[in-house]
Amino acid sequence: MSQFFESLMLICFGISWPLSIMKSWKSRTSKGKSAIFLVFILIGYVSGIIAKIISGNVTYVVFFYALNFVLVATDLVLYFRNDRLDKMC
Repeated sequence: MSQFFESLMLICFGISWPLSIMKSWKSRTSKGKSAIFLVFILIGYVSGIIAKIISGNVTYVVFFYALNFVLVATDLVLYFRNDRLDKMC
Protein backbone atom coordinates (compact mmCIF):
# COMPACT_ATOMS: atom_id res chain seq x y z
CA MET A 1 0.00 0.00 0.00
CA SER A 2 2.88 2.39 0.72
CA GLN A 3 4.12 1.99 -2.87
CA PHE A 4 0.71 3.06 -4.13
CA PHE A 5 0.86 6.29 -2.13
CA GLU A 6 4.47 6.91 -3.11
CA SER A 7 3.45 6.49 -6.76
CA LEU A 8 0.50 8.81 -6.25
CA MET A 9 2.82 11.45 -4.78
CA LEU A 10 5.16 11.15 -7.76
CA ILE A 11 2.27 11.29 -10.23
CA CYS A 12 0.90 14.42 -8.58
CA PHE A 13 4.33 16.06 -8.72
CA GLY A 14 4.82 14.80 -12.26
CA ILE A 15 1.61 16.34 -13.59
CA SER A 16 3.09 19.82 -13.30
CA TRP A 17 6.23 19.12 -15.34
CA PRO A 18 4.64 18.77 -18.80
CA LEU A 19 2.85 22.07 -18.17
CA SER A 20 6.12 23.71 -17.14
CA ILE A 21 7.85 22.30 -20.21
CA MET A 22 5.13 23.66 -22.51
CA LYS A 23 5.38 27.07 -20.85
CA SER A 24 9.18 27.07 -21.24
CA TRP A 25 8.91 26.04 -24.88
CA LYS A 26 6.30 28.67 -25.77
CA SER A 27 7.63 31.60 -23.73
CA ARG A 28 11.21 31.29 -25.01
CA THR A 29 12.48 33.03 -21.85
CA SER A 30 14.15 31.83 -18.69
CA LYS A 31 12.60 34.62 -16.63
CA GLY A 32 10.69 33.23 -13.68
CA LYS A 33 12.64 29.96 -13.70
CA SER A 34 15.54 28.85 -11.54
CA ALA A 35 18.17 26.41 -12.76
CA ILE A 36 19.30 25.76 -9.18
CA PHE A 37 15.73 24.86 -8.17
CA LEU A 38 15.49 22.39 -11.06
CA VAL A 39 18.88 20.86 -10.20
CA PHE A 40 17.80 20.30 -6.59
CA ILE A 41 14.66 18.57 -7.80
CA LEU A 42 16.78 16.34 -10.06
CA ILE A 43 19.00 15.50 -7.08
CA GLY A 44 15.88 14.58 -5.11
CA TYR A 45 14.63 12.19 -7.79
CA VAL A 46 18.08 10.58 -8.14
CA SER A 47 18.19 10.20 -4.36
CA GLY A 48 14.80 8.48 -4.43
CA ILE A 49 16.01 6.03 -7.07
CA ILE A 50 19.22 5.33 -5.15
CA ALA A 51 17.23 4.78 -1.94
CA LYS A 52 15.07 2.21 -3.73
CA ILE A 53 18.14 0.41 -5.06
CA ILE A 54 19.98 0.42 -1.72
CA SER A 55 16.92 -0.86 0.15
CA GLY A 56 16.44 -3.61 -2.44
CA ASN A 57 12.90 -2.35 -2.97
CA VAL A 58 13.05 -1.70 -6.71
CA THR A 59 9.43 -1.75 -7.88
CA TYR A 60 7.30 -0.01 -10.47
CA VAL A 61 7.64 3.17 -8.39
CA VAL A 62 11.15 3.64 -9.79
CA PHE A 63 9.54 4.21 -13.20
CA PHE A 64 7.77 7.30 -11.83
CA TYR A 65 11.00 8.62 -10.32
CA ALA A 66 12.74 8.13 -13.66
CA LEU A 67 9.90 9.69 -15.64
CA ASN A 68 9.86 12.75 -13.40
CA PHE A 69 13.65 12.99 -13.69
CA VAL A 70 13.42 13.02 -17.50
CA LEU A 71 10.70 15.69 -17.42
CA VAL A 72 12.65 17.95 -15.05
CA ALA A 73 15.83 17.43 -17.08
CA THR A 74 13.91 18.49 -20.20
CA ASP A 75 12.74 21.63 -18.43
CA LEU A 76 16.34 22.33 -17.36
CA VAL A 77 17.57 21.98 -20.96
CA LEU A 78 14.86 24.41 -22.05
CA TYR A 79 15.92 26.79 -19.27
CA PHE A 80 19.45 26.95 -20.71
CA ARG A 81 18.11 27.34 -24.26
CA ASN A 82 15.83 30.14 -23.14
CA ASP A 83 18.59 31.78 -21.10
CA ARG A 84 20.74 31.85 -24.23
CA LEU A 85 17.84 33.37 -26.17
CA ASP A 86 17.36 36.00 -23.45
CA LYS A 87 21.03 37.01 -23.73
CA MET A 88 20.76 37.34 -27.53
CA CYS A 89 18.02 40.00 -27.25
